[in-house]
Amino acid sequence: MTAPGTGTGTGTGTGTGTGRARRFRSARRVPAALTAPAVLGVAALFLYDLAAVRSGRPAMSWRGDLAHWLETATPADLSVQLTGGALAVAGAVLLLLALTPGQRRILTMRTPGEGAAVHAGLGRKDAAQVLRDRAMEVSGVRAVRVKVGRSHVGVRATSHFRELDDVRADLDAVLAVGIEELGLAHPPRARVRVRR
Repeated sequence: MTAPGTGTGTGTGTGTGTGRARRFRSARRVPAALTAPAVLGVAALFLYDLAAVRSGRPAMSWRGDLAHWLETATPADLSVQLTGGALAVAGAVLLLLALTPGQRRILTMRTPGEGAAVHAGLGRKDAAQVLRDRAMEVSGVRAVRVKVGRSHVGVRATSHFRELDDVRADLDAVLAVGIEELGLAHPPRARVRVRR
């Protein structure tokens, strides 16, 4: 389980909270570490050149070249289209990173109430391990593979005796209880496949 302000964590719980569960947000350290110095460097360069011109010194040669290129370039030029496309893609990626929560490997757990100061989560692999252990307790199950998603739990079981329909029915019941006991804010639905 995690407290507010912490990154990730795992834990199980069976609380029946009514509070609205928030998804875990990624810190996005790598995009921020790449974007901030680039923006700061460009801004500092332009500010230095502007201050130099205001103090009576000549402008840097690259700024004159850039101004000349901006005067002569048209939207039909390939270089303008490539530069604009690259900037649009970079902006779309940064916007996507800013709007999406990230940390999809953590499932949000129920909170005890509206004013709860606990923000708990359970890793998908941990949830899959718990459900796999529960499924292996079903009579007739020899092997189980469990994959936990945001809305579905995929279960593939191999049975070496008993009727497949009976094994599937037992698995459905066991997994329904197991998913409820995980205490997730949005319990996923189980999709069970059983084969010999």
